Amino acid sequence: MKLGFHLIPRLSSIVPESCLLIVVGLLVGGLIRVVGESPPVLDSQVFFLFLLPPIILDAGYFLPIRPFTENIGTILMFAVIGTLWNSFFVGGLLYAVCQIEGSGLEGIGLLPNLLFGAVISAVDPVAVLAVFEEIHINELLHILVFGESLLNDAVTVVLYHLFEEYAGVGSVTFLDVFLGVVCFLVVALGGIFVGAVYGILAAFTSRFTSHTRVIEPLFVFLYSYMAYLSAEVFHLSGIMALIACGVVMRPYVEANISHKSHTTIKYFLKMWSSVSETLIFIFLGVSTVAGPHQWNWTFVTVTIVLCLVSRVLGVVGLTFMINKFRIVKLTTKDQFIIAYGGLRGAIAFSLGYLLDLDHFPMRNIFLTAIITVVFFTVFVQGMTIRPLVDLLAVKKKQETKRSINEEIHTQFLDHLLTGIEDICGHYGHHHWKDKLNRFNKKYIKKCLIAGERSKEPQLIAFYHKMEMKQAIELVESGGMPKIPSAVSTVSMQNIQPKLKVRERVLPQLSKSREEEIRKILRTNLQRTRQRLRSYNRHTLVADPYEDGFSQLLIRKQRAMQLEKRMNNYLTVPANQPDSPTMNRARLASDPQTYSSKSKSNDLPAIKVDLASPQSPDHVTLADERTKRPEEDDQGIVMKEPGGREEQESGKDQRLLRCLSDPGPNADEEEDEPFLP
Repeated sequence: MKLGFHLIPRLSSIVPESCLLIVVGLLVGGLIRVVGESPPVLDSQVFFLFLLPPIILDAGYFLPIRPFTENIGTILMFAVIGTLWNSFFVGGLLYAVCQIEGSGLEGIGLLPNLLFGAVISAVDPVAVLAVFEEIHINELLHILVFGESLLNDAVTVVLYHLFEEYAGVGSVTFLDVFLGVVCFLVVALGGIFVGAVYGILAAFTSRFTSHTRVIEPLFVFLYSYMAYLSAEVFHLSGIMALIACGVVMRPYVEANISHKSHTTIKYFLKMWSSVSETLIFIFLGVSTVAGPHQWNWTFVTVTIVLCLVSRVLGVVGLTFMINKFRIVKLTTKDQFIIAYGGLRGAIAFSLGYLLDLDHFPMRNIFLTAIITVVFFTVFVQGMTIRPLVDLLAVKKKQETKRSINEEIHTQFLDHLLTGIEDICGHYGHHHWKDKLNRFNKKYIKKCLIAGERSKEPQLIAFYHKMEMKQAIELVESGGMPKIPSAVSTVSMQNIQPKLKVRERVLPQLSKSREEEIRKILRTNLQRTRQRLRSYNRHTLVADPYEDGFSQLLIRKQRAMQLEKRMNNYLTVPANQPDSPTMNRARLASDPQTYSSKSKSNDLPAIKVDLASPQSPDHVTLADERTKRPEEDDQGIVMKEPGGREEQESGKDQRLLRCLSDPGPNADEEEDEPFLP
């Protein structure tokens, strides 16, 4: 059935796998009923001892540490304060509904209602994993909802046992409330301590398993299960113990075990958790058919409505306070997904099934309401959350792993922020994280990691691992000659002695040849430097390897340099008419250039009598250059660079040439400036 579900993508995009498993359980229970047998019920001891631990261990062992620690404050707010709010809100309003006459619920008191509120308010990690992994929600929302479902176990267990004890006693004092708060701290912190101890033991044991690689995965499963059982024996949080054990042991165990053992642990945990999840949802369907039910429309309907309302109000209120301290704020879409993703599951059903029927005669009503809420959250919310995520355009999870460049920049920013906090004197989480890493590298790694692996950086260790893997693949593929097993004890140097490498002899060159090579290199390098001096990758449009592109680039650069030099040394007003005196001077300098020739014999020719040098109308360019601008309004204004007065005669001749000639001759260098 699971294989067919994953082979049909259209079915998996509409219906979650958990819904189909519950339907299968309903069908199996119905068939058992038709046969005449009583269907089995999901036993709470079987659920908590055998079915739940693999799922929690898989989640804790592969928990993303960085997002979890960065959002630990928000997760704790939702897990602790949010669960307390939901429990008291649902339980208190249900007690008010039970006081209504004619509802048939007058016999249910305040403490049983609060107990039911504590059971039904906890978000179930199994249901969250089953739905959220299929919709591929982004990492932030996934870790917030899933982290809440993991950490609210301590609150649920404490409230469950407290209200169960209070219901038997019948009265609650202020001392009982204070002891309840202390009990919560003991259950949560005690579970974390037990899990951390077993995690360190597992890491220390894996240090000595280099000669027996076969049993390496066994220690991981054994110590984890012992941590869960030890916590349950002392009435601590077993889920917290499993999470702490997986988080603590993973970095040290993976540094000690082989690659094949790591693969075995990974896939066995995935397979084990998948089987447990399948059995849990199937047994939910079977237990629905088999279990005794007592239906009450008022109680069931009010329970569903109150669960939705309390979840929405709790998320909105807590987010309003949390966003004041968060750098990345939770948007309205994020709040909606967090509120809508609060699914209930088999943990609530198992806790309800553990109630004693003698002390709680309304247990059947509670079980019916719990199953209804579970079906509503799994079917209605689980089936509609994927279309809502697509409709709201919520960011999805990136399937690709981060590149090495991103990892390096992330670590660089961590060190930078740590240095900024040290300079500012603000001891934030970056400061304490750096202190913890230093303590881990200096003391803990030396005790829990074998050999030189505790000293070398992770990048070098990963390189060595990749080198070894490549060598193994090369040997298995036949790329290297295999050594017979009979001579395995013989030294490799005796089997394949190393040949002496001949020293490379450089050819001898004559001094003339060396000088010629240096001259060629010097000349070409100088040309290259001059041509590509203003190289810019943003200005290159064509392919640099196209034919003729280099010549085009050189011409373009020469034209730009020429234009720049002309702008620096020559400033002439544009489109200004010449004065009559300048016209006469130009006609005198070159009469043939400015002589007008008639295109037709019918038109009369105009003859100009040029002024002789002795004539009073004759003017020289030197006099015109020294003339002030006020004397002739339409004359050309020339200013010498530097503001000097009369220059030498050689400079006057160059200025004369500049005004009379349109540009340099063909035989002159175009790179030479007009006015140096």
